[in-house]
Amino acid sequence: MSNKNKNNNSIGQYTEDYLAGAVALLFKLSKEDINKIIERLIELKKRQGRLFLLGVGGGAANCSHAVNDFRKICHIESYAPTDNVGELTARTNDDGWDSVFVNWLKISQLSKKDAVMVFSVGGGNKEKNISANIVEALKYAKEKGAGVLGIVSRDGGYTKKVADACVLIPVIADDKITPYAEAFQAVVWHCIVFHPQLRSIKPY
Repeated sequence: MSNKNKNNNSIGQYTEDYLAGAVALLFKLSKEDINKIIERLIELKKRQGRLFLLGVGGGAANCSHAVNDFRKICHIESYAPTDNVGELTARTNDDGWDSVFVNWLKISQLSKKDAVMVFSVGGGNKEKNISANIVEALKYAKEKGAGVLGIVSRDGGYTKKVADACVLIPVIADDKITPYAEAFQAVVWHCIVFHPQLRSIKPY
């Protein structure tokens, strides 16, 4: 067999394995946990609370997309601090990365009417200095009595530990934790925003 055919077979096998893993993961998602988040957001919408979405890296990009969906489709007032690059970088420069989210929430006067939603691969771990900014923000959210929601992977980290409702993206393969986690954040939040009791626009 030529090297070209070997490479093609390797590429084809990778794609097949990746998609097979995605299908397997889909059926392992907890529908009960997704429903719990939907219930919490229905309550949030009824009390006219705000939703603050927190994430870094791919999670931050997903937060931007989700903010659009929660605002436009669900008519829930929503924000992501990472959308304001000027403030984010100024706070990082002056106060440090660990405090950027918690200080942003303080200025936003987070209250018990509101909720914080985390998109993260690992959910944050203060001891290992992983997404410590998310951990500090969630500590503050709990202090203020705000709701805590999450879509995370690995063991769920600090987010899973303190959340009122949290969807854990199962680990199918150790070398694909991040792509599956970030891809299925989108699957889950799109499921949520189009729920009939959350959606405020006509189906399309």
